[in-house]
Amino acid sequence: MSKAEKLAKSASANSENLTRLTESLLNQHAQLEGQLKQISTDSAASRQEINQTLSERLDTVSKRLGDSLSQSAEKTGQSLTELQARLAVIDKAQSNLTELSNQVVGLQDILANKQARGAFGEIQLNDLVKSALPPSAYEFQVTLGNGRRADCLIKLPNPPGSIVVDAKFPLESYHLLRQAETDGDRMQATRAFTGAMQKHIADISEKYILEGETAESALLFLPSEAVYAELHANFPAILERSYKARVWIVSPTTLMATLNTVRAVLKDSQMRAQAGVIQKEVGILLKDVERLDARVDSLGKHFLQASKDVELIETSSRKISSRAEKIEELQLGEEDGSLLSSPPDMPQKVNQES
Repeated sequence: MSKAEKLAKSASANSENLTRLTESLLNQHAQLEGQLKQISTDSAASRQEINQTLSERLDTVSKRLGDSLSQSAEKTGQSLTELQARLAVIDKAQSNLTELSNQVVGLQDILANKQARGAFGEIQLNDLVKSALPPSAYEFQVTLGNGRRADCLIKLPNPPGSIVVDAKFPLESYHLLRQAETDGDRMQATRAFTGAMQKHIADISEKYILEGETAESALLFLPSEAVYAELHANFPAILERSYKARVWIVSPTTLMATLNTVRAVLKDSQMRAQAGVIQKEVGILLKDVERLDARVDSLGKHFLQASKDVELIETSSRKISSRAEKIEELQLGEEDGSLLSSPPDMPQKVNQES
């Protein structure tokens, strides 16, 4: 075989191989296009599903976020409202504290003046007495037989007799006692407090315990529980001196207890004073009861006699009814023509009934 034939044969074989290769490539290209179309379709469906899922989740998140924001706004509004209310209460409390501070300063100014402090004690004493006793049992600013004027006179029968109550307020010496920082200051304040209390006890004993006019004792009213507690805690000598002088020291609390006892004594005294009247009225009541018993007994006898009379009347009524029935039977017999000249059982004589 010639070289040209070999070349022609080789070219023909190459052409066939190229044709088969081209067909294979075309088939692969067609398959690739189909796969690409399928992938594109699947990808579109996946994207749509993903988009739908993302949209739903975004809507859910948006709804939750909106609800959360709404609840947060509502809670924030409530918190602000409560905060405003609390701020209003705080403002009111602050104003009350300011007013109270002004009142405390005013009270300190009042108590700093001796005359004003005495008036403060008298007013407190008057309020306690008025709240515990009837108006007839006390009198304020009473002038006694020696010309001295007492803050209050409690009227009790003899014994013990009327009791004088006088208000005293040793505030300056008490403040010195409470403010003492050194032993020297405390000793000086103790002497001042002791001297003030002893002077008050002596004044009340001399001025307000009068034989034949008042009781054998009097009351010293301390319008401060703190001063009263300090006195009982650290000054037994002053208490002993008051006992000997027959001057009983009382605070607002102990004075109220004393006044309750006085009220019971007054009630008992009034009961004893009215005992004679009560006995007289009881005697009259017993006589009225005796007369009532006699009249009831007499009325019972009248009722008994009336009952007997009613029984007799009923007996007479029954007899009259019986005879009327017999007469009616006789009249009926005459109408029938069967009545003889005289019925055999008819009585010839009628008894007279009362």
